[in-house]
Amino acid sequence: MAATMKDIARRTGLGLATISSYFNGGNVREKNRIKIEEAIEELHYEVNEVARGLKTNATKTIGVVIPELNNIFCAEIITGMEDILRSHGYATIVCDCRTDKKLEREAVEFLIRRRVDGIINMPVDETGAHLKRFQKTGRPIVLIDRRIQGIPCDSVLVDNQKAAEEAVELFIEKGHRNIGIIGGPEGIFTAEERLTGYCTALEKAGISIKNLLVYRGDYTIKGGVRGLEELVRNNPDMTAVFVTNYEMTMGAMIGVNELGIQVPGQLSMIGFDNLPFARACRPKLTIVSQPTDGIAREVARIMLERLEKREAGSEEPFMEKLQTEIMEGKSVCVLSR
Repeated sequence: MAATMKDIARRTGLGLATISSYFNGGNVREKNRIKIEEAIEELHYEVNEVARGLKTNATKTIGVVIPELNNIFCAEIITGMEDILRSHGYATIVCDCRTDKKLEREAVEFLIRRRVDGIINMPVDETGAHLKRFQKTGRPIVLIDRRIQGIPCDSVLVDNQKAAEEAVELFIEKGHRNIGIIGGPEGIFTAEERLTGYCTALEKAGISIKNLLVYRGDYTIKGGVRGLEELVRNNPDMTAVFVTNYEMTMGAMIGVNELGIQVPGQLSMIGFDNLPFARACRPKLTIVSQPTDGIAREVARIMLERLEKREAGSEEPFMEKLQTEIMEGKSVCVLSR
């Protein structure tokens, strides 16, 4: 016969409340934790997650829906979140929707069927239609990196507008005036904020915004290559370019190498994210660095707080906005004015 929690209680001399707290990720004294884990091993105890979920209406699982699993920004956040959620007794189901709205909706429907306790989402569908059914369950939703109008839920964002503004201001301080941008897709929250920051920095400096210096990419490596090639072809007087995500930064570096452009002698560049990649570039690339560890911690913290209260809709949605940092390399030169 399979061992039960009562068997563990008899073996350890602890109360059922303490043992239940251990299995549900609550705070348990270290000496009691050791006793419980020794008893679990001796008795070969296995948690029946299905039965527990039916009894408590909680499955101890969190659904995570992201645009691209191979995106380093997403991957770093997921890794950090999983570590924290696991330490509190929660498993995660990660769904990669490949930046496809239909797949994103299907992923959320799948998670609803799996009765997850909450959903963490870096949304592709800016309307939020894919989340409305889950929202009606009253279970928590935490958005990463992007907000959705009409979906009152918690979010953890980066100050993308300020990040872009500071990057372009760095170019301007170094004497650059013809500054290109490889931006993201139209309608994506982060892309619009970064483009706004680019325009704001130019306007503050009294520099006119030229449409030919603005390229709308697709957040892929190929998009970065195409963007760099098009900007160079259309703007022979361009001296600097700001690339607004990591994949396109890689693509832009491939583009300058294939075109034989010297950085920063012929073209200065500021990219986005992944310090190891920036350090591997020659010269070392100046980048905007996003606080992925901080994002992961905040997302996990908010989700756990909502789950503990079990009243996700009882409070106003919480928004945390984190700051980026410019990690200076040697890819921006000083122009004589």
